[in-house]
Amino acid sequence: MPAPHPAPARPPAALEPDPSPAITHLAPAGLAPPAAPAALGTPAKHGPAGSGAAVSGVGGVARRVVAGLVAGGVAVGLLGVAHQLRPAPYGDRLLRSGHGEWSARAQGAVVVGYDRRTGAPRWRYARVGHRPLDVLPARGAVITLWDDGLLTDTDGRSVRWHRALPDATDWLPAQGGTGVLRPLGRGILAVVTPSRVTAYRTADGDLRWVLPARQGCAFRPDGAVRRGAALLLAQPCADAAWTGQLVALDDLGRIVPHRTPLGNDLPGRHHRHLDAEKRLARPR
Repeated sequence: MPAPHPAPARPPAALEPDPSPAITHLAPAGLAPPAAPAALGTPAKHGPAGSGAAVSGVGGVARRVVAGLVAGGVAVGLLGVAHQLRPAPYGDRLLRSGHGEWSARAQGAVVVGYDRRTGAPRWRYARVGHRPLDVLPARGAVITLWDDGLLTDTDGRSVRWHRALPDATDWLPAQGGTGVLRPLGRGILAVVTPSRVTAYRTADGDLRWVLPARQGCAFRPDGAVRRGAALLLAQPCADAAWTGQLVALDDLGRIVPHRTPLGNDLPGRHHRHLDAEKRLARPR
């Protein structure tokens, strides 16, 4: 009897299909399933050995560069804000509102420029913590004496110059500013204090000359009178004749024979000066 045919060989297990993978996560109802891992998407392009570490290092450098730029931008912004918040020199506060011819006067703690035609305020000028004692018009500007002894000049658009009077705390509170500002003509302002008379050019605040009081004497800012082009100023002394207790001034200084004064014009100007009936040397 012939031998039975052997049973067909079973294919190797390696050729059988793998069973379905086990489900390890269920998305809650109504939510989209989680994104597939990167490994199941488009395969990454592999570079040479060690390229992964190199890419990671480049990314770290880039992040540090971006962080540095952001920090630098923040620092610049903070510096700009600090610059805007920086107090103005001398505490100046100038508020403008329109154009037009104006006249100024002190009003409380501020100097106000009023429109000559309508009377409306054109600008306001104040200094933080201080108040004006006296104001003096000066060719489209106004010169102000403040309670701390500071002189300022403003044209309503900007504060053009500042000058500080020496030893103001010794005499200014009692004086109150009366007679301190004395115009001498030709763009020269005399600032009269007990110990000296100081002359400034009103256009730029340039110091032109200083006249000290005689030893044992003192000027009286409130004791002055105009006589033509001259300012007659009282200088009381305990042991001097009355002729020595009166000083005559003009824009070139004390009026005395044969004086040789400095020129007071702005640089570049060369005009012959007409004096107060005295023969003078030409300005130099």
